[in-house]
Amino acid sequence: MRTHHIPLTLTVAAAGLLVLTGCAEVTPAESKPAALPSTAKPSVAPSSATPDPDALRAAVGLPPAPKGAARQAYFDGLNAIDRDIVHGKEDKAISRGIDTCSAIKSHPGNRAKQVEQTERRWNSPTHPEGHGAAKAAKILDVAHKNICPSF
Repeated sequence: MRTHHIPLTLTVAAAGLLVLTGCAEVTPAESKPAALPSTAKPSVAPSSATPDPDALRAAVGLPPAPKGAARQAYFDGLNAIDRDIVHGKEDKAISRGIDTCSAIKSHPGNRAKQVEQTERRWNSPTHPEGHGAAKAAKILDVAHKNICPSF
């Protein structure tokens, strides 16, 4: 049993705490940090902008989310296969469509692998194991046509 390491660990932790607190006793009035003078500037500028998802996708070679008519055609195509595919989760359907494009890009010319990955990726509450290979092939085609036709 290695109980001799516990006191050493506690000693190291206590020493670290003393270093962080400056080895001084702090009274409640001193516990608040001093305010920065108005001329002080933070060393790192805060970022108020959130990263653009389409820019992030482009950086890894994936297409942007479809917009306008392409977006509507994508949902129309999926709903024509089976209304349960989107099941009211449009953002999730877009994400899965882009993921489907990733499968196309990762396995060019290997339709069987693309369909297999599409079937695994596309499920719903009433189809937790996927919608089957036949529907997966149709989903693959709809995503390819409307999200990543250049793949």
